[in-house]
Amino acid sequence: MTRLPKAPPPQDAAALFREQLAHGEAALGCFLSLGSPATAELMANAGYDWGLIDLEHGAGDEGDALPQIQALAAGGTFAIVRVESTARQRVHRVLDFGAHGIMFPRIDSAQEAKAAVAAMRYPPAGVRGVAFSNRAGGYGSNFRPYMAGSGALVTIVQIESPAAVENVEAIAAVDGVDVLFVGPSDLSHAMGMLGNFEHPDFVAAIQRTAAAASSHGKQCGILLPTPKDFKKYYDFGYRLIASGSDAVLLNNAARSLVEGIRSVTL
Repeated sequence: MTRLPKAPPPQDAAALFREQLAHGEAALGCFLSLGSPATAELMANAGYDWGLIDLEHGAGDEGDALPQIQALAAGGTFAIVRVESTARQRVHRVLDFGAHGIMFPRIDSAQEAKAAVAAMRYPPAGVRGVAFSNRAGGYGSNFRPYMAGSGALVTIVQIESPAAVENVEAIAAVDGVDVLFVGPSDLSHAMGMLGNFEHPDFVAAIQRTAAAASSHGKQCGILLPTPKDFKKYYDFGYRLIASGSDAVLLNNAARSLVEGIRSVTL
């Protein structure tokens, strides 16, 4: 009997993803807010390069992350988990599940960025705990290769405040930070212009973030305000680009269907 090919181990998948970004290719992602492996599988099958399992604002908890990681892997989609903080126990659990990368919200300084990197790394470079029997390490059969290659796992820090923009060059300079990811709603709100993504000050913050990433050999990413903004942000230098979430897409489709049927005069 012919067996289906296995998904690569997390560190190898992360290395492949890094290579895609290093070549300047855009990686299109989605946000997963419902905590459902079924919708994670659906989004992976739609063709997204990466999916963001949202433990900061999403409906799911850490226990829901594992089946979503498995569903994304089955669809060939890179699994990023957004945790609530840089606290070690919030990070190493989902890494042990086999996450390919972690997104850290609201990183405002180089010191906070260093804490994020430390949570990703085993001692002596960091504070991640060692567990041989986790899924990432092949349930004990492949832990040492995983540990040796775990530096390939992707560390993403979010730029979401004026303080972060002010410190963005120092944040980008932190060894181990791979991607600066702008949360446009949080950033525009913190700047006193919620949703005004064309304001010159907001555009300047976007461009400053991209320039900082580029000057330190890092990548930058963003959740697009609208899909039609793709080219604008790509031209700014953004390559890790998200558009669409399972919750919003389902909400919009359901409302459109109901309104369309009810508008029909029988």
